[in-house]
Amino acid sequence: MDALRNNDFDPRGIPAPFSTFLVYSGVANDYLRETVALGRFAMHSDLMSDSGRDVQYFWCTRHNRVETEADVCPAVYVLGPYSSRAEAERAIETVKERNDAWDEEDRRWAGEES
Repeated sequence: MDALRNNDFDPRGIPAPFSTFLVYSGVANDYLRETVALGRFAMHSDLMSDSGRDVQYFWCTRHNRVETEADVCPAVYVLGPYSSRAEAERAIETVKERNDAWDEEDRRWAGEES
């Protein structure tokens, strides 16, 4: 290949002939030599084989919806697991009920009257 000129690079600084085949890996100036479209990367919603367990449900506080293990968001955003979709839909109410009960227990422990 002839010497590359400044205009032979894409905005990321990758040589133009290679830029369409590279995917950013998350590390500065580090690109993988294949595209995501090839489907060889693990994706957020990929199923993992675990045939011995029942389906678990989670309440996602970021999306305000029920999610299953197949499409669950990172743990920082979810409540659960719950054994049913209905139980997961009530997650916020369950949290409020538990918080109220614990607050009442804290007041009794401190000797305060409710």
